[in-house]
Amino acid sequence: MSNSLLCLVKRNFKIFFKDKGMFLSSLITPLILFILYVTFLANVYRDSFEAQLPAGFDFDKRIIEGFIGGFMFSSLLAVCTVTIAFSASLLMIQDKYKGTIEDLTITPVKKSVISMSYYISTLLISVFVCYIAMIVSLIYLAIVGFYLSFGDVMLIALDVILLSAFGTSLACLFNFFFKTEGQKAAFGVIVNCIYGFICGAYMPISQFGAGIGKALSFFPGTYGTSLVHYHFMDGVLDEMVKANIPIEAVDKMRDNFDVRLSFFGHTVPNYMSYIILIGSIIVFTTIYILLNKFYKKNKVKHA
Repeated sequence: MSNSLLCLVKRNFKIFFKDKGMFLSSLITPLILFILYVTFLANVYRDSFEAQLPAGFDFDKRIIEGFIGGFMFSSLLAVCTVTIAFSASLLMIQDKYKGTIEDLTITPVKKSVISMSYYISTLLISVFVCYIAMIVSLIYLAIVGFYLSFGDVMLIALDVILLSAFGTSLACLFNFFFKTEGQKAAFGVIVNCIYGFICGAYMPISQFGAGIGKALSFFPGTYGTSLVHYHFMDGVLDEMVKANIPIEAVDKMRDNFDVRLSFFGHTVPNYMSYIILIGSIIVFTTIYILLNKFYKKNKVKHA
């Protein structure tokens, strides 16, 4: 990393955490989701879980709490890695609106370096905040029911990085065309409202109709969400089998809670989900780079 790029990344990182408006806005979605899950959705998932078990079946209650907690926090991380990236990238719009970008472009620093600094700082901020959320989730699971191996934890950490990169590539790509904070804020509200639905985080894709479910299977974020679900929940699902819960019931839970995805009737292996997610990151990032290199934008009138 060049010295200029490093300085710009540090500058963007510091501004984000010093700007209470940007920082607090990035925490709104995880806080709302956490409250929603704890006060309402956890009971819904618990009832759905118990409904799929044979009547009168007795087992360790830590299993169900580990299962519900795993789904709850994997869904939260799947959403927040993207929504926080959109909040963190607000600085990119702010610099345009205030005219800071014009001051930066008259320096010897290349335009490509400035653009890449926004991308890297957005990614680092998203990973940093989501790692804090990940640590909280692991502590919660350790209290209610922890069935993760060391390998699962490492893969969850990798999932957070990849989903943050996915969110960053999307945020930077869309932000390229925004000129005002109002445009960005409006689009951010839309992302916060609908992303959790279209990636299967708010509600499992299996709960949607067949047509909508097939449509969502074309969205890359769906596969990233499924990976986090798998790494948070596969261990507790294996524990259910050891507890003599019928394997048919366990397999049904894998499908109903998106631990195992299918594409038009064909099961999607984890390696293919990684290929889809990484491929989408490369495509969106490449488009962002090409736009910065070749697209000429109109100058923004700033205050």
